[in-house]
Amino acid sequence: MSGAHITNVMSVDVEDYFQVGAFEHTIPRGDWERWPCRVEANVERILALFERHGIRATFFTLGWIAERYPGVVRVIVDNGHELASHGYGHQRAAALSRREFHQDVVRAKHLLEDLGGAAVAGYRAPSFSIGHDNLWALDILLEAGHRYSSSIYPIAHDHYGMPDAPRFPYRPEHCPGLLEVPPTTVDWRGRNLPAAGGGFFRLLPYAASRWLISQVNRRDRRPAVFYFHPWEVDPGQPRVAGAPLKSRFRHYVNLGRMERKLDRLCRDFRWDRADRVYADEIAA
Repeated sequence: MSGAHITNVMSVDVEDYFQVGAFEHTIPRGDWERWPCRVEANVERILALFERHGIRATFFTLGWIAERYPGVVRVIVDNGHELASHGYGHQRAAALSRREFHQDVVRAKHLLEDLGGAAVAGYRAPSFSIGHDNLWALDILLEAGHRYSSSIYPIAHDHYGMPDAPRFPYRPEHCPGLLEVPPTTVDWRGRNLPAAGGGFFRLLPYAASRWLISQVNRRDRRPAVFYFHPWEVDPGQPRVAGAPLKSRFRHYVNLGRMERKLDRLCRDFRWDRADRVYADEIAA
């Protein structure tokens, strides 16, 4: 099987610009309602982009967004995309107790299923915040009825990551009923390089990202798992004052180039929903 015939996973983490981890110490959670929400228009732009390329994707959606903007959930489902969970309140799983995490997961899942009219199989932790210290979170996801997770990023990062985790989908030893679908990395001289999107995709030249994904398709002969956020296609979003320089750089770098780069990415590779690309593994 050649890389050109491999179908990759396209995914979107549906959250708004004021909810991101980079600003969690700058914008109090209680102030979210005061910020103008731009997620509806940005999701529409993304859906139009996918429609032009005939792509169906997985939308890991915040319960907080779904509760206030139910039309976002309906338009995702009506356009043939997979509705999955990003939790309710975009709190890092590592910052929650078992009870708090269970409440967040169940609340989001029930809300999304009620609005979307279909079972929600997938879950992605905010900021990929499941790792060695809270692998118990996977058991809670399984108990809540999730079939797969995409929450453990096998890289070294200052905010998240579990670099010794498998690079491709696997069933954790202590929780074999759940499939973990890691964001994509490339093995380069014994180190995992991030190749799944997000800020790295905006920061690097497009050719670098294309090469990284091609390596996974052609050398590893495996699908890549790519992700981005609706706010990343919105260079006109309100600027957040008072955030640390590093946080502002991570959030705003190359926003104006993002949609053009995504258009090229959609043309250069084959893409589909996570539940279809990994249907056999999820069902096993």
